[in-house]
Amino acid sequence: MAEEHKIAVIARIHSDFSTKFGIPRQSGLVPQLQARIIFEPEFRIPEAVRGLEGFSHIWLIWQFSQAVREKWSPTVRPPRLGGNERMGVFATRSPYRPNSIGLSSVRLERVELDPDLGPVLHVSGADLMDGTPIYDIKPYAPYADAHPEARGGFTDQTPRRRLTVDCPPALLELVPQEKREALLGVLAEDPRPAYQDDPDRVYAMTFAGLEIKFTVSQQKLTISMVTPAEM
Repeated sequence: MAEEHKIAVIARIHSDFSTKFGIPRQSGLVPQLQARIIFEPEFRIPEAVRGLEGFSHIWLIWQFSQAVREKWSPTVRPPRLGGNERMGVFATRSPYRPNSIGLSSVRLERVELDPDLGPVLHVSGADLMDGTPIYDIKPYAPYADAHPEARGGFTDQTPRRRLTVDCPPALLELVPQEKREALLGVLAEDPRPAYQDDPDRVYAMTFAGLEIKFTVSQQKLTISMVTPAEM
């Protein structure tokens, strides 16, 4: 029987993604995305983040809270390979793991001391769903964490695919101005599952309280509707 340990949730992130669909597959791919990290009540201690403001980036250790499973598979189908080839789970960043733990490097924009919430971390480039539980936060140390010579395994062999996004001006005006660049960046990363390529299919994702509907043909994504998301 596997040995088990208890781990505490120290904080939760608040982002523009209320569902999994549309979230970038890695952190940092869409740097315009903004989010806040709010500590749980027992961890709202200003001294706990003393010195953190001196770092430009931080590591987040968190839970794939929407992908928790009792059983796991030793192989998965990475989207980077089109969802058609299996690789070992430990050679991927798939959420379907023995322990549903994620690791993300995000930019720390600022540390705010809120009178009610304590220290609040404002970050950008996060790939986490709204409300995701965070287990730990560590500073990113360039002298030890940066490896320019590193090899990327199968990710080096598959080019990063980005879409051209077409949004009628009238629809783009329905998106808050400060959210537009982030939304276009998310869509350019192609949020569709790797195995779906139907030009007639209408996809829908929620972002910043809006439902965004779109189609994809060839390498072009066209936004067809922007409406308030149902709560």
